[in-house]
Formats: sequence, structure tokens, C-alpha cells
Amino acid sequence: MRVLLDRLFRRFIVTGQLLVTWPDGELTRYAGTPGPAAHIGFGDWRTVRRILTNPAMACGECYMDGGFVPISCSLYEALDVLVSNLAHADARQPVVQVRAALDRMLRRLRQFNPAPRSRRNVAHHYDLNGRLYSLFLDRDRQYSCGYFPTGGETLDEAQAAKKRHIAAKLCLDRPGLEVLDIGCGWGGLALTLARDFGARVTGITLSTEQLAEARARAAAEGLAGQVQFELMDYRAMHRRFDRIVSVGMFEHVGVPHYDRFFQVVKNCLAPGGVALLHAIGRQGPPQATNPWIAKYIFPGGYCPALSEVLPAIERAQLHTTDIEVLRLHYAETLRHWRRRFAASRDTIAALYDERFCRMFEFYLCGSELAFRREGLMVFQIQLAGDNASVPITRDYIAASERAPAPARSLVS
Repeated sequence: MRVLLDRLFRRFIVTGQLLVTWPDGELTRYAGTPGPAAHIGFGDWRTVRRILTNPAMACGECYMDGGFVPISCSLYEALDVLVSNLAHADARQPVVQVRAALDRMLRRLRQFNPAPRSRRNVAHHYDLNGRLYSLFLDRDRQYSCGYFPTGGETLDEAQAAKKRHIAAKLCLDRPGLEVLDIGCGWGGLALTLARDFGARVTGITLSTEQLAEARARAAAEGLAGQVQFELMDYRAMHRRFDRIVSVGMFEHVGVPHYDRFFQVVKNCLAPGGVALLHAIGRQGPPQATNPWIAKYIFPGGYCPALSEVLPAIERAQLHTTDIEVLRLHYAETLRHWRRRFAASRDTIAALYDERFCRMFEFYLCGSELAFRREGLMVFQIQLAGDNASVPITRDYIAASERAPAPARSLVS
């Protein structure tokens, strides 16, 4: 197995440098053109075999189990070398071809997310101990891409800027507008739209932990009469709203359900209404979700290509009035999360255990590198029922963001 993995590394590492310490203590150097450098060690020959036969799954699992170890470098640096070379990997290798074909065959099955399965998938990640998220997210618990206009913003500033950016695209031009927030998380965006723009917001989620926190926050801010949160699948919503927003939820819908999702948006959008979809996508063609991510972090999750999303919007007869692609904003967000997680690692280990910490570290590092090196991005698609619902130029977005928050809560 060592001979085979050695041969693979010699072909695989074409940029940067990778030092490998084998289970018997021998050191091998693999180098290509100038690039990132790292040193890793394999604790036993079983780890070598697993990484050779199924690297996409085994790298994460072996790190969690302690068989894959960064030496004198961080996990981020070790993964940076590997991810940087993925673009040069030989897709003609038989093992790669077989696994790619299998992923294509199973892709739609893995994304089949009827309501009961969606609820289980959400619980897997979002019903974790609430304190975990408070330790590495911003004060408002925004668990989605921040917005970095200059690149120098703090995490809290970037998340506040993201909410202003979204509010601007929702065209909240008067108080009392009814807003539906699909996948409301811990309620931060809904509360902001109510408090600062006078909207009446209904937030829906499938997470019981998020629901309880969101309701508690609304009560604490005196906004319970203006914002309501419900445990509800988006397919069960039949009311009409002036505005609809969904941030970081679409990744859990699944391609087989895109037609249903956009038909719900169409049916729930009042005449003259505006909707804004904020989600992770990929700049390349459709692919499959990384198997380790699908097993340990986001079961049923998928980040689509725009070519998979826009046809469903067209079939729903919605007007696409604006599309913006945010490229490195999520990489910067994840960099903040990764460092904050590291600063609170001992506390998190006490909440869970060492293996959980390793799992989350691998998730945060790998996700950041996916945005920096592998073409993941965030798209914001503004939708409307007709062409006259929003201004005909984009100037209003920047103007709205520059304006001070109007502080128009209906109950203040």
C-alpha cells in the first residue's frame, strides 16, 4: 500500500511541497512548483490503506481518529497543499473515474429531502448545543457568509453589512411590510428587519434549538408582537407575503425539490413582491457533495451550479431581477470562524470531546479552502413576480446601504 500511495503522491503533488512521515518513521519529500508547504504523518498502515482507497472520505475520518497528523504545521496548512493540487489530479485514473460515476448516479438520491428527512438532516447539525455556536459565530449568530466591502471588517461588522446588503435588495421602502424568512436560523436577520425597517416578519425553521433561541430573543427585544417564529417546512407555507428572504437554507433543499421550492416562493409572493435568495453555489458545472461533508456535517446538503438553479426559477415563472456572486467573502468568514473556534477549543472539547473538535476543525478548514481554491461561491438572486417591482438600475442598493438604519420598529 505504501508503494502505491507513494506513486500517487509523486503524480499528485505538482505545486508546493509535502513531507510525509510513514508509520515506520521514514520521511519522503514530494515537491512541485513553488507553493504551500506542509508536513504530515500517518500513524499506522491502516491509515495509509484507507487514504489510498478512498481519500475523499478517509482524510477527514483519519484526522478525526488520529491516524492523519499535521507535523509542525496546522491542519489548514496541510489541507492547503492537498486542496491546491486537486485541480491537477488526473481524472483519468480508474479509481477516480469509478467514484465519479458512482457519485453522479447517486447524486439525486442523496439529495432527496422530503419533509421528514429534511427535519432529521437539520437536527444533525443545527440542533447541537447552542453554546457551541455562540463560541465561534458573531454576536448575532449569523451562520452564513458575511459581507466584507473593504476586506478589513471584523466578523461582527461583516455580518451587519451582510444584513444591510440583503435588506437593500428586499426594497423595504415602507414600514409594515410582511416578510417571510425561510430558514431563519437563530432569528438575527428577522429581528433586524423588524427592528430597523419596521417589517412584520415570520421566520420558519426545522431546528427546535434555533426556534427556542429565536423566540427568546424576540421576547427579550420586545419584538414578539412583530416577529413570529414557527417550526415549519417551507412546503407547508401558503400565506402571501410582500417580501421573501432565504439565507443559507437553499443548500439543504436538494436539486429534486428546486421546482417545488420556487413554486412556493411564487405562490407566497404578493403582487409587486420581491424575494432574495442567498446560498452557496459552485462556479463550475454540477458535481456531487464531498462524501465526508455529507456524512458528518450536512447530510442531504448540496451546493448547486447556477445552471441547476435558474431553470427552476424560469419554470416557476419568476422574474430574475438581479444576480450577484460573492467570491471570497465566505472564505474570509470561515477564516474568522476557524480562528474563533481555535480560541475556544478547550471549552468546546468540554461540551463534546476531542473527536468532535477534530471533526469541526476539518470542516472549517476544508470549507475555507473550498472557497479559496476550489470555486465555491455565494450567489444572491433577487426575484420578483413582475419586472416593475424593483428599480431599473442597481444604484438603489448602494444608496440604501449607505443610509443610516431608519429604526422603524412598529413596537418601539
